[in-house]
Amino acid sequence: MGFMSLERTYQNHPILKAYRKFLRGQGTLAERTLWKYLRRNQLGFKFRRQFSIENIIADFYCHELRLIIELDGWTHESEKSEKRDIMKERVLESKNYRVIRFTNEEIYGDIEKVINSITRACEGRAK
Repeated sequence: MGFMSLERTYQNHPILKAYRKFLRGQGTLAERTLWKYLRRNQLGFKFRRQFSIENIIADFYCHELRLIIELDGWTHESEKSEKRDIMKERVLESKNYRVIRFTNEEIYGDIEKVINSITRACEGRAK
């Protein structure tokens, strides 16, 4: 069961294609680690890496659930980055997307806990 969009949003905008490809090729260790668990429908839902919604590129995205997973590493530690992340999250949530965040440390420290949290979010969105 998926969500119907109340308004059309432009997904995977062609202008961002080269940048998305670059990001996939330059993925962090945390992104590559999480991707091993998300790819090939391992959680029962299809996730994509570095998917754009309007001008925002999500680390991981499930279209069926309108679920976005963001990983926050050292580049997200500045006050400016935190404010930008909050603004992007508000924009996405106003369009009925759900955004969940994990730090790189959570990925490295307890990947099973992260996967359990993602699984619960998927189940909650699928209802």
